[in-house]
Formats: sequence, structure tokens, C-alpha cells
Amino acid sequence: MTDTLADIAQALVSTGKGILAADESTGTIKKRFDSISAESTEDSRRDYRELLFRAEGGNDFISGVILYDETLRQNAADGTPLSKVLQDQGIIPGIKVDLGAKPLAGHPEETITEGLDGLRERLNEYAKLGAKFTKWRGVYHITDQSPSLAAINANAHALARYAALAQEAGLVPIVEPEILMDGDHDINVCQAVSEEVLRSVFAELANQEVELEGILLKPNMVIAGQACPDQDSVEEVADRTVATLLRCVPAAVPGIVFLSGGQTDEQSTEHLNAMNKNYSNLPWKLSFSYGRALQAAPLKAWAGSKDNGSAMQSAFLKRAEDNSKASTGTY
Repeated sequence: MTDTLADIAQALVSTGKGILAADESTGTIKKRFDSISAESTEDSRRDYRELLFRAEGGNDFISGVILYDETLRQNAADGTPLSKVLQDQGIIPGIKVDLGAKPLAGHPEETITEGLDGLRERLNEYAKLGAKFTKWRGVYHITDQSPSLAAINANAHALARYAALAQEAGLVPIVEPEILMDGDHDINVCQAVSEEVLRSVFAELANQEVELEGILLKPNMVIAGQACPDQDSVEEVADRTVATLLRCVPAAVPGIVFLSGGQTDEQSTEHLNAMNKNYSNLPWKLSFSYGRALQAAPLKAWAGSKDNGSAMQSAFLKRAEDNSKASTGTY
């Protein structure tokens, strides 16, 4: 591989482009398919994702796609590996490598993401299968008692060890510390917790000697909990999020690709647009790495039928284009 980690990271945050998160586990995508009364089989999952990946013009808006283990190993209907389908369009294949969040010992209401055991071997295999970047998600819950220092530190350490192993294998790590929108906390609480989590993550990344120029950060936006009676304006969310990032994220990081979390499709696009519209000369690119916010509309249009393939791709391209514009503040 001639591309350096920094080259790949920069390519993933090319101007006007973001990342499609298509790394739903088998259980999660079954729930999505259930919502449209479609059967979830290995073939139906392949067919759905192949339609997304082959949408003509998708590479104008999408720089990379995060895949699930099953998908990275699958071939398209014509026998072409799905990773090559992406590469042939100039889209970079990536892979989710964590094994999910499990209860944290001593803190049963909180979680630690598992998957470090055997990760070196898995990463080397994924690189041979065509992956160029990776993703690992740490999950944090806001309650009166959480997140605890134990949960913050344990997840930060796991994220940093993962990132070091990914870089060792020549793969760019996307570091994803997600503070969930569940709860009635206000934006001030979310901002305080976000800052504490990000400071812990970057301290651990430094301890593990991770090359910051060769990573991407995938954080939550700073936003009130879904059950909070006081929901803030688009501008306030944008301002708080940028302020938090400026306080906590080193300038060496090439880009920040937000998750959509529990936001609606429109909210996630509007918030990203406001950040890019209102703030220039930030040290890092601000873009997107959305799953549901890019897929909800095309999934509904597809409805499990190959006859709806064209409508599905059109819906996907519309969402991708909207977020492409948001990543340059022109939505």
C-alpha cells in the first residue's frame, strides 16, 4: 500500500464528501428490514447494500463506506467482491471491528466495548480483504450517576488500544466516542460530559502514541437529551459543538465525521450545515459518517423489492447530496 495513513484520512474527508455507515449488525439490519416487512437473509442484505454501493454518482458525495464483517466478505450478484464494487467507483472500503458494548464490571448500567482480543489478527485479515480504514464505537450514557470515571477511562483506553492496532496494520482508525441522546439532560450537561470524554480519549491516544494525522474522530454533536423539555436551536447546537471540539480536539486530527445518533435526518443535516456555514478556518474538516440519516429514506423506498431499485438509489443520492452540501455549509 503506497497511501499513508494521513493520505487515507485526508481522502475520507475530501471537500464535499462524507462516509456512509453501512455496518449494521445482522440483528440491527433485521430490525430495519422488519420495519418495511422485508425478510433479512444473507442474499437480501447483499442485494440492499449492493444497490446502495452501485448508485451512480454516489462517489460525488461519499468518500468511504463502513462495512460489516459479513458484507466485506460478500460478492455482488455478478461475483465481484463488494469491496471492489466500491473501489472501482473511487469509494474507500472500511470495516467495523469492535464486538459490541457489554456491561462494565462493577457498573452494570454502563458499558465497555469489547473486541480487543484477537484484533491484530482480524485487522490483518481485513486489510487483505480490501479494507483501508476501521471503526470502533465506545458508548456513554448520561444519568444522575453516569458516565462514571471508570466508564470514561475504560472506553478511552479501549479506543486508544484499538487505534494503535489499526495503525499498526496500515488501517486508518475512526475513533467513535458516542454520548447517547437518551435521557432528559440539557445541552449544558451534554457539553460538560462531551468535553470530559474527549479529553480522556485524546489523553489515551497520546499514551498509546497514536498518530493523530492518521485518524478520524466520530463524535456525537452537543445536543440536549431527547426527553429534555428544552430543545435548543440549530445555531445553539452548532455553536456548542464547535466550542467543545475547539477545546478538546488537537489540530493534527484531519477530520471530524459526526454520527447522527438519535437526530432526525433533517436535524443532523441542518446542524452540520450550520457548523460549516458559521465557522471557517477550523483546524479540521467537519463532515458526516451517517447510517440511519442516509439510509432511512432509501430503505423505505426500496421496501424489499428489486423493482424499487431505481427509486431507492434516487432517495439515497438525495440524502447523500444534502449532507455533502452541509459539509461545505451550502445546504
